[in-house]
Amino acid sequence: MWNLEHDWYSPKRLLSTPTHYDFPGDRFIPNRSLMDLDQAQSLLTNRTKKFHNKKFNDVYRQIVDDKLSLDSEGKAFRMLVFRGSPKSSRKSIRHIDEMREEEAAALQNTSNQHPYSRRLPKGESRILDAPNIRNDYYANIMDWGGNNILAVALGSDMYLWNSENSNVIKLFNAASNDFPTSVSWSEDTHYLAIGFKSSELELWDAETSKPIRILEGHGERIATIAWNGHILTSGSHDKYIINHDVRARTNVISRVKAHKAEVCGLRWSRRGNILASGGNENHIYVWDLAKMSSSKFLHCFKDHCAAVKALAWCPYDSGVLASGGGTEDRCIKLWNVKKGSCICSIDTKAQVCGLEWNRHHKEVLSGHGFSTSAHHNQLCLWRYPSMTKVGGLDRHTSRVLDLCQSPDGLTVVSAGADETLRFWNIFGPPVTNTFETDLGNFLSLKVSPIR
Repeated sequence: MWNLEHDWYSPKRLLSTPTHYDFPGDRFIPNRSLMDLDQAQSLLTNRTKKFHNKKFNDVYRQIVDDKLSLDSEGKAFRMLVFRGSPKSSRKSIRHIDEMREEEAAALQNTSNQHPYSRRLPKGESRILDAPNIRNDYYANIMDWGGNNILAVALGSDMYLWNSENSNVIKLFNAASNDFPTSVSWSEDTHYLAIGFKSSELELWDAETSKPIRILEGHGERIATIAWNGHILTSGSHDKYIINHDVRARTNVISRVKAHKAEVCGLRWSRRGNILASGGNENHIYVWDLAKMSSSKFLHCFKDHCAAVKALAWCPYDSGVLASGGGTEDRCIKLWNVKKGSCICSIDTKAQVCGLEWNRHHKEVLSGHGFSTSAHHNQLCLWRYPSMTKVGGLDRHTSRVLDLCQSPDGLTVVSAGADETLRFWNIFGPPVTNTFETDLGNFLSLKVSPIR
């Protein structure tokens, strides 16, 4: 019934004709994009017998047969096609790969733009009065523990503020002519360590809010303290750094003196094997815990031009340390402690009083004090590793004395010489890999895995 032109699909014709062919499929696998599946379904399932109506002549029946047996280009319809077909102006029906590529490109663009969509808050989420707070650059008078309690020294008093219920407890009032100069929660929040102007280092029980021990060893005020498991490290105006084992009867396990002026900054690395110390002689020392008893340091960085109080270890690059210099320096420097080299230095144009890394985004926040320009008293957010400035917050009317962040890493509190504590929702919320999630949803919902 079908009148086929046998040579049009033969190899000889393919070689002799100037027609250009597209071979998108395998030689032995049918190319479904070249088939009219609806017509094939109709022909395969049609069980009706041929009936010749006498009202229609042979010419009409031939036209109908041609419509059913020929494709849109007038060629014989074949269910399986093992060869290419002439390129035509018809739009391809193979959209799955195109859809995947377009969707992936759109999601990738969104993912690439996400880090740059970060915005600073317009203002504080909370402000607390901090009367009698001491305007002392070298002291470290605030710490936010894993129990969600903020400990802060206000003059000769020590207060505990519970961030969950906003309850305030006055822990103690120091004796006359004495006052807290440093404070730090232990990692398990069982203890609160407090250093004093008088050189005392007291250990307080967090549950009973009572002193349980005095750790001796220093002769002058203790400006900075830092925990490393059961080891409490203290730095003093007497230029010594002491490691105390709070479990032992004899608490001093190592005592080193390398700084030529007051030790005003201490920070242990996340692994607890490396200690960074900053001094008022503008130097940073890097210590290996296993070698501290021999007084041998790993590195001594002398690039700052003023006291180094602000120190912070990078949470995503374990070998990177950030440091900030005082009024005559005004720089944030990043150090590679494995190589002992300076990675970069950024002039912030203001005294750097505190540094906090963002654990959810690759950023670092700096708190600033005195400046000869308009950059004083600010909080500044910097992208890492480019150290480009995201923006600044200048709500404090006097210099920022100290910074610390909440246990979940979403909120930062700044203590200012304007006698306020200001809370900023600046570090959150954490992000998920939206590109992989959205792409996975797209592939599972929009596209069948069977082709």
